[in-house]
Amino acid sequence: MAHPLLQRMHRFVEFINSDDETIGKEVVSETAVFHVPFSDNPLQGLPGYMQILGLMRSAYPDIQWVLDDTVIENDRVVAQFTLHGTHEGEFFGVPASGKKIHARAMNIYRFANGMIVEETGLPDLFGIMLQIGAIKPPGTG
Repeated sequence: MAHPLLQRMHRFVEFINSDDETIGKEVVSETAVFHVPFSDNPLQGLPGYMQILGLMRSAYPDIQWVLDDTVIENDRVVAQFTLHGTHEGEFFGVPASGKKIHARAMNIYRFANGMIVEETGLPDLFGIMLQIGAIKPPGTG
């Protein structure tokens, strides 16, 4: 039988891939804190996570995440994801390019009573920006 937190992570992936707030309420605590690379202040609760999903879906409407690996210890899960989608909307000021992206994210989650109460998100924004043409690859001038 899978570890209970691994089961919760699979349910979380269902939530982020479906954008279904009903599922989100099952896995995200109302008091959850989300540390994101685009804000100095953490986002809060399910509305905060919906803001993250909204940012990603507005730029990549077909975005999907795959949970590739996890390390679980006590109340924490370190998760490695692969994400893929098509750049069809503005992303951090970069207009839609129509390019497909494929990137990784390493996120750290803390759980309490089976609910996510904290996430530190570490997506490969550099790789994504390279893929959509926002920055040039190193060594190309």
